[in-house]
Amino acid sequence: MIFENIRELKHKDELIEKINIYIRLVEVTAERNNSIVDSRATASTSVIKEMISMGVIDGEEDLPLLEKYIGKLFTPFINCVGYYLQNKTAFGNELDQLSNSKRKQIQKANMDSGKPTFADFFAGAGGLSCGFTQAGFRVCFANDFEDVCIRTYKYNHPELPSNKIIQGDIREIVCNIKDYIKEEVDVVVGGAPCQGFSSANQQRIIDDPRNELYKYFIKAVSNILPKFVIMENVKGMLKVADQVVEDYQNIDEIRNGEQYSYKVAYKLLNSVDFSVAQSRERLIYIAIRTDIMDKKQINPELIFEQISSNNEGNKVHTLKEALEFIKPLEAPRIKNLNEVDDSKTGKKIDKNDFDGQENEYLRLINNGRQIHYLFNHKARFVNDINYDIYRLLNQGDDASDPKIADIMPYKNRLHCFKDKYYKLIADKPSRTITAHLRMDCHSHIHPFQIRALTPREAARCQSFPDDYLFLGAYLKTYMQIGNAVPCLMAKVIANVIKKYI
Repeated sequence: MIFENIRELKHKDELIEKINIYIRLVEVTAERNNSIVDSRATASTSVIKEMISMGVIDGEEDLPLLEKYIGKLFTPFINCVGYYLQNKTAFGNELDQLSNSKRKQIQKANMDSGKPTFADFFAGAGGLSCGFTQAGFRVCFANDFEDVCIRTYKYNHPELPSNKIIQGDIREIVCNIKDYIKEEVDVVVGGAPCQGFSSANQQRIIDDPRNELYKYFIKAVSNILPKFVIMENVKGMLKVADQVVEDYQNIDEIRNGEQYSYKVAYKLLNSVDFSVAQSRERLIYIAIRTDIMDKKQINPELIFEQISSNNEGNKVHTLKEALEFIKPLEAPRIKNLNEVDDSKTGKKIDKNDFDGQENEYLRLINNGRQIHYLFNHKARFVNDINYDIYRLLNQGDDASDPKIADIMPYKNRLHCFKDKYYKLIADKPSRTITAHLRMDCHSHIHPFQIRALTPREAARCQSFPDDYLFLGAYLKTYMQIGNAVPCLMAKVIANVIKKYI
């Protein structure tokens, strides 16, 4: 559930984060409806009952403990619950993700849906899962090591019970996978981090200790025996691609007297071909259990052919399309304001001033839905030197441009820092959104405004829907977004595979 028993609370900061989200969602809804949240509400019987339904408290006796934990947020929270109860029709299902009882209803309906299933390892913020659920799959298990990724995943995937979203080391989970997954899994997806590609002298690079997590992904496949496997990784993994094929083909399991093995193929795919407003090359492996191959008369190469066929005629969407219909912002010029909401520099949760005004690309990533909120659209601090660099560069200019030669901090190391600064080109797809953006965003300067891309703009380039909220500290939102698989890319792959399940 989204809220844990307050008497057994382990992470006060997470509770405060969720209460803040609830308050902001209610405040924005009130603003949309030209009203205000009554500051005189009390912890009435109906308010307490709603808080119990949400899972924030178990009973009225927990109110003092709640006030102790959330402090100055206590009264605004009470006021916002009261506003919600008086204006339910204004919210629809927009607060369901923050209610344990509503999530239980969603989970029951999802479990009874009869949809094909998938498990997501190294799930991150949930890009692969987002695409697969959009394609009509039901996620039955998700795992990641990063706490902040788990929080984001849990919030955005209310259909999956919390005890199936596991933060932990895959090396410990795989050995006890039957404790977590007790049903047949149609597809296993994931992108194991592999960092040992520089050891080119080794006979088998994939056996580098730094690539150990990949081995446990293979072990997960061996233990679960799904019909299909989708594994995503960086382009650099091409140098070990044949070794990966060998590892998949070495899977040989016997269950209930039946022998199971896999055939695998790989291909370098670019997200721009999937209508994503970003050029992002990723190595995709598709493995199929051999009994399914025989039964369905398919093979991994055929799946890749059908993916390519589905992409034929797709429109190439540009960065400009991803940046349209969103509030213009100014970059903060004072340090330590990245976490502070402000009308000029942006807010973590704000009103969507362009509700109902969308272009073709935004309708595509939002599945035609109108999104009332604006999430994670907050400009990043920029100092005086970088502000001048951002201002002077034209679209397509990088750190070697003579206009900034006298102020460029890394001018003596241009051989390795040429791309340190880059102003994006509006009429082309965005360059690859990377996790490095958490360190600095100089490589992704906005084409029109004197600032870097915001997390929301980066998420649009990754084809996340606009109502996908990234939790955690501001800079960590860039990491979550940059590490993700573009949702539209995952959706196309899922739709092809779904035909054979």
